[in-house]
Amino acid sequence: MANHNAANERIKRRYFAYLTGAHGRDQATVDAVARSLSRFEDYTRAREYAKFRLEQAVGFRVKLSEERNARTGAQLSKATMLSTLRDLRAFFFWLADQPGFKSRIQHSDADYFSLSDKDVAIAQARREKTVPTIAQVEHTLRSMSVATVLERRDRALIAFAAVTGARVDALASFRLGHVNLAGGYVEQDARTVRTKFAKTFRTYFMPVCKGAEAIVTKWIGELDRDHFWGSADPLFPATKMGLGEGGGFAALGLARHGWATTNPIRDIFKRAFALADLPYFNPHSFRDMLVRHAMQLNLPVMQMKAWSQNLGHADLMTTFTSYGAVPVHKQGELIRELGSPPTPFDPAMIAQVVAVMQKMTGDGMP
Repeated sequence: MANHNAANERIKRRYFAYLTGAHGRDQATVDAVARSLSRFEDYTRAREYAKFRLEQAVGFRVKLSEERNARTGAQLSKATMLSTLRDLRAFFFWLADQPGFKSRIQHSDADYFSLSDKDVAIAQARREKTVPTIAQVEHTLRSMSVATVLERRDRALIAFAAVTGARVDALASFRLGHVNLAGGYVEQDARTVRTKFAKTFRTYFMPVCKGAEAIVTKWIGELDRDHFWGSADPLFPATKMGLGEGGGFAALGLARHGWATTNPIRDIFKRAFALADLPYFNPHSFRDMLVRHAMQLNLPVMQMKAWSQNLGHADLMTTFTSYGAVPVHKQGELIRELGSPPTPFDPAMIAQVVAVMQKMTGDGMP
């Protein structure tokens, strides 16, 4: 463990303020940068940044390639190495402009915090995601117990994720007042909901999983009727902990506040899929599931655009490129089908495709 270095801590505080003030980085991003810098300081034994030498960057890169995950014991992934080195490169590039460092650190010194082109390609390679099917999610909801209020909350949480595709941070911060059951939607208001890029948008419940919307409706009714929840109370409250009958800490019901982190939500998903005898699907995978489902429906362009907006995407291409990857087995099926006799062209479909391409490229041709 590195010793504390007061000079390093002062310059890091300035850098973190720069990230938030000048670049608008959120706390999670700043925390990740702080971990990268701590890794480097562990290696240098908290040597002052003003005494930086290129050999430290080269040696740290080698050390990082030999480091192992403290929890799993596995070698660090190339993706982790890449993000760590990128954080350090950005920091030292900034440091080269700061008073007291200009004569000691050059901008080019920051370039030594980099992976080889080969390792960068490995780190950035796209691999097939593990995505549930609609049927698997429906089976999981049927398998979940509803004997206690906490179990009913957990089931409603997964049902809500299935009909909205909301990100896990949003799930942790929704309030009862954000949901409009009569209108069939949830307002993802960035003033109080932890949305990506602080974006505000409306998500209508997607008619996908049978019974999921009814589960959500029943849960909201229970919060209103049995717990006297108001619009400012959490949609998915945290677990209230206290002394149980045996004298130890135990779950006592619902707290009057939401979750501060997303870890409890991930744990709920893990337990639910394990109970259903299925592999773990993380909350984010529900977004992939919803996009794949929409692609199978062969929706008209306007409906597909609405589906994209429902997920918070301003650009339809974001939906396709980030979530629209065709599963490998389906890829094989589609390629094999090319050997079958071709089907007649659908003029209406061709017109829709042309319209979308013109809109994306700005081409005004008829």
